[in-house]
Amino acid sequence: MKLSTRGRYGLKAMYQLALHYGEGPIPLNTIADKQGLSENYLEQLVSTLRREGFLNSVRGAQGGYMLAKSPKDITVGDILRVLEGDMAPADCVVDHNVICEKEEVCVTKLVWMQIKDSINNVIDSISLQDMLDEQVKMDKEKLKV
Repeated sequence: MKLSTRGRYGLKAMYQLALHYGEGPIPLNTIADKQGLSENYLEQLVSTLRREGFLNSVRGAQGGYMLAKSPKDITVGDILRVLEGDMAPADCVVDHNVICEKEEVCVTKLVWMQIKDSINNVIDSISLQDMLDEQVKMDKEKLKV
């Protein structure tokens, strides 16, 4: 399973905003520049994230975007589900309306369910704050070298 650019870029943008949490709005072009992302594409992603309550926006010359919640209260799973949808390897483990004539004897469905559960456990256990903390550790390790 591979994430689309929506999920990858959206997570990068949210991480960039987490770096500046509490500092006020950050212009979209700054986020795009710092993360090496297309500003036009990023505009679509932040619109979705704002609509879902993860971002606040401020208009005007000093405007931009900022996290609507603390980095500790936003998980990677929250972000990816908003941008990608459910994180499942097959429709049969998400959509209960999918009819499969072999469901009663389908061993692979058990595998897909375990994969889905494992993915959800990981992405729901990592917050933006965890990512910030990991960056601090990585920066300290660089200084030791």
